[in-house]
Amino acid sequence: MAPGSSVAEKFDQLVNIMATLRSEKGCPWDRIQDEKSILNFFLEEAYELAAAILEGKPEEVAEELGDVLMEIVFLARIYEEKRLFDLNRVLEGINQKMISRHPHVFGSAKLESAQEVRNEWSKAKIREKAREDPLGGIFREMPALLEAFFLGRRAAQFGFDWPSAEAALEKLEEELVELKAGIYSADEKIFREEIGDFLFSLVNVCRLKGVNPELALRQANQKFRRRFNWLRKILKSRGKELGQANLQEMDEIWEEIKKREKSLKE
Repeated sequence: MAPGSSVAEKFDQLVNIMATLRSEKGCPWDRIQDEKSILNFFLEEAYELAAAILEGKPEEVAEELGDVLMEIVFLARIYEEKRLFDLNRVLEGINQKMISRHPHVFGSAKLESAQEVRNEWSKAKIREKAREDPLGGIFREMPALLEAFFLGRRAAQFGFDWPSAEAALEKLEEELVELKAGIYSADEKIFREEIGDFLFSLVNVCRLKGVNPELALRQANQKFRRRFNWLRKILKSRGKELGQANLQEMDEIWEEIKKREKSLKE
């Protein structure tokens, strides 16, 4: 297909590529996949996309967006083969949803602030789903930090929330006191419960400050990976391998790495 082809034409090409791969003359691997096996790859690609965004690498973001889009087309193709729905229904559904949930853009509603828009979106979402469970749709299969984030946000939509991040921080400090007491308990269940309460409270502090704790932790993980590999390289330059240096030496190197990173940012 020519480089100047439209977005729609390129999308059609992707759809046709997937149809070919799933056909009798297609790829043996692609043909045996089902929605559950592809779900694993979809989640993997979504996390790789998140990593690329957090690392600020636009070229990688573009590539990972393509991978995520491919998995979406793959899943839609599987369901189309089962005669349950097709990609056209998926696109029609999301187009209608985007219009109905933006009445201030496509209708006569007046919403001025981002918070008003967010509140109206949440109300519309709950009305559309007609849930008996106010926490329904927040799946237990998602990462626990993310689940806690969504649970707190959903409860806040019904007015069950702290008035500020500072108020939530006070609750976190209370939980820390209980956690400190729990760590000396002979009953492991008590400590496990207290650490769970502490983490849940911490997530709510993050939410009220506008920070997604799952993404924040991923950034921290990436930072730790980077610094730990620098630690290994510095030790190697000193003729040592990991495990051959004592904790004091590694701590000193770690602080040097932190200072070096800070100076690069300034």
